[in-house]
Amino acid sequence: MSTKIFCDIADIKNIKKFNKKKLVKGFTTNPTLMRKAGAKDYENYAKKIIRICKTKPVSLEVFADDNAKMLQQALKINSWGKNVFVKIPITNSKGNFTGNVIKKLNSKKIKLNITAVYSSSQTKKILKVINKKTKVIISIFAGRAADTGKDPIPEIKKSISLSKKFKNVKILWASVREPYNYLQAKQLGCQIITVPPAIIEKIENFGKSFDMLTIETVKGFLIDSKKSEFKIQ
Repeated sequence: MSTKIFCDIADIKNIKKFNKKKLVKGFTTNPTLMRKAGAKDYENYAKKIIRICKTKPVSLEVFADDNAKMLQQALKINSWGKNVFVKIPITNSKGNFTGNVIKKLNSKKIKLNITAVYSSSQTKKILKVINKKTKVIISIFAGRAADTGKDPIPEIKKSISLSKKFKNVKILWASVREPYNYLQAKQLGCQIITVPPAIIEKIENFGKSFDMLTIETVKGFLIDSKKSEFKIQ
């Protein structure tokens, strides 16, 4: 099974750059990335991204914290483009499951990306409230789970297994920490992985021999030592 690579980004300049890459099949954003990119007007900024990525899916996240406002924002975001997936966090900031929001939007045939998922039990809850027709991405935050000393692999495996009966559901490996995560995602059968720009560029270099890597590494040391004008008397 092939694992599609999405780019996790909100910076307009880099979106233009990575949209030209055949390797990149879609884009994901979140409020944190939008803020770091300098977005002031969420709607106008999001629409710029959509215009750049006309032929590729773009995930744009709601930022409300209650169900009514989440629904309102989701409907508005969905209206901005046919390639839009609306990102809904699996809970609000109080830990309340957003199942009613997910169910209502899913029933309206709105493409969703359910985010901030960490466990197969959360995946199970999502699957209970969606149909088997409308497209749904479930984003599992593997890197953040690993940051706490927990192995995300078993939870991703279970999530993939649980979702097999749902042809409309794709499991996405999120919060990538290193290029090797892409190979792990492929081995597990994740349909999508969303990757920061710097790591995508490293994935493009896959296939280099150890000897080649050694030479590149030593060259880097040599260049830096010359620039620093190091001397040992």
